[in-house]
Amino acid sequence: MILEGRDVTHAPPNEIAALGVAQLPGGIGVFPSLSVAENLRAASWLDRRGNPEAAQRRVLERFPQLADRLDDRAGDLSGGQQQMLGLAMAFLTRPRLLMIDELTLGLAPVVVEELLPMVRELRDEGVTIVLVEQSVNTALTVAETAYFMEKGEIRFQGPTAELLERPDILRSVFLEGAASVGDPDPGTAGDPERTPVRVGRPADDGRSAILEVRGMARSFGGIVAVGGVDLDAYPGEILGLIGPNGAGKTTLFDLVCGFTEPDAGSAILEGRRLDGRSPSTRSRRGLGRSFQDARLFPALTVEETLAVALDRWTGAHDPVSAALRLPHILASEKQVVSRVAELLEMMGLGAFRSKFVNELSTGTRRIVDLACVVAHRPVVVLLDEPSSGIAQREAEALAPVIRRIRDEMGCALVVIEHDMALLRSIADRMVALDQGAVVAEGTPDEVLGHPAVVASYLGSDPEALMRSKPTTV
Repeated sequence: MILEGRDVTHAPPNEIAALGVAQLPGGIGVFPSLSVAENLRAASWLDRRGNPEAAQRRVLERFPQLADRLDDRAGDLSGGQQQMLGLAMAFLTRPRLLMIDELTLGLAPVVVEELLPMVRELRDEGVTIVLVEQSVNTALTVAETAYFMEKGEIRFQGPTAELLERPDILRSVFLEGAASVGDPDPGTAGDPERTPVRVGRPADDGRSAILEVRGMARSFGGIVAVGGVDLDAYPGEILGLIGPNGAGKTTLFDLVCGFTEPDAGSAILEGRRLDGRSPSTRSRRGLGRSFQDARLFPALTVEETLAVALDRWTGAHDPVSAALRLPHILASEKQVVSRVAELLEMMGLGAFRSKFVNELSTGTRRIVDLACVVAHRPVVVLLDEPSSGIAQREAEALAPVIRRIRDEMGCALVVIEHDMALLRSIADRMVALDQGAVVAEGTPDEVLGHPAVVASYLGSDPEALMRSKPTTV
C-alpha cells in the first residue's frame, strides 16, 4: 500500500495512524467497558500538541446525544449511538484519509441525514474518504467514484453513476437464491392458507392479540430505556417497530424474551403470562427471536445449523441410544434430515447447504438465521433489523422472504427496521417509540406522517429514509 509516495504495506498500525489514516470499523468500534468521555479521550492520543478538550467540545456539538451520556459506559449505548461515538472518535484524530466501514449500519434515518453532510464537510476540508456502504442510494449521495467488489475481486471501477447502468453488477451474491423465495404464486391467491393476511386496525375485526405487552418498563443507571410500553401483535400480522437510536426498541425485545428483567410490566403469549420465565422456556412456548448480528455457529455448515435449530422438535435426545444407533434414534434423525431439506428448498439455500457459516456473505447468513427461526416454528417472531449489514439488493429481496415466513407459519412478526422502504413494503401496522414511550401507532402511512415521528426519527432526506428503494437500472 502506497500512501503519499510512501510504502506502508508492512508498517505497524500506530505508524499508519500517525501518518493521518483513521478507520471507523463496522459493528462495534468503541471500547465498551470505558465511558463515553474516556473513549473520546483515548481517541485524542494523536493530538497531544493541540487542545484535545476543545476538539472534544466541537465533536460533541455535532453529536449532542453523546454529550448527554458522557459518564455512561459505551457498552450501554444503543447500537446507533455506539456508531456515532465511533465516528466522533475518528473525527478527533484529524485524519487525512478516513476509511468508514458501513456508515449507516444501525442508524435511524434522521441520524444518517445528519451524518451525510458531515462526511461531505470532511471531504470539502481536504480529507480523502473511502466509504464501504451497502446502500447504493446512500453511496450515490457522497461518492464520486465507485468500486464494486465480489468474492474478493474488483468487478467495477468508475464513476458512481455508471454503476447504475450495470445490472449484471448490481446484484447480490444471494439474490438469485432468494429470488425463489418470492411472494406466493398468484394462482394460489384464493387459497385462504396462502393468501397474505392484511390487517388495518385489528380492533375492528374482533381478533385477540397473540402477544400482549403491558406496562413494560426498564431503566439503566437512571436512564429510562423503556417506560411503560403497551404493545399488541395479532396472528398473521407484520408489526413494524421504529424509533430513533436509543428509543428502547431492542431493550423491549430483550424484556419480552427474558434476556433482561423488567422493572415493571409483563408479556403475555397466547394468553399465558411469561413473567419470571427463562428465555429458553419462552422459546419453547413459541417465541422466536432473530438478532441484529445473526448469532449463528460459525464452524457449522448450513445443514448442521438448521439441524440444531430443529432441536425443539427432535423427539430423541438420549446420548446412549444415539451411540447404540437404536431404531427410534434413526427414525428421529431421518425426520430431521427431511425437515432440513424442506427448509433449504423453502429458503433458497440449496447451493449453500455444505458451506460453513463463516464462509457465507452477510446476506446469506441473514437468510440462514431466518431459516433457523422458521425451523423453530414460533407463533411470534421478533426480528431486530433484518436488513442490517446486507447489500441493498439483498435488502430488496428480503421483503418477500419475510412475507413468506408469515404466510407459511401464520405467525405474527414484530420487526425493528431503519430501512423505511423495506418496512413500508411488509408492515401491516407500525408503532413508533421515542425515549422509551409509544408516540404513534397505526397504519404505515399514519405513523410515517406523524409530526413527532418525522421530527425525531425520519427527517427529510429521501436518501437516508429509503435506503433500499429500488434503483433504476
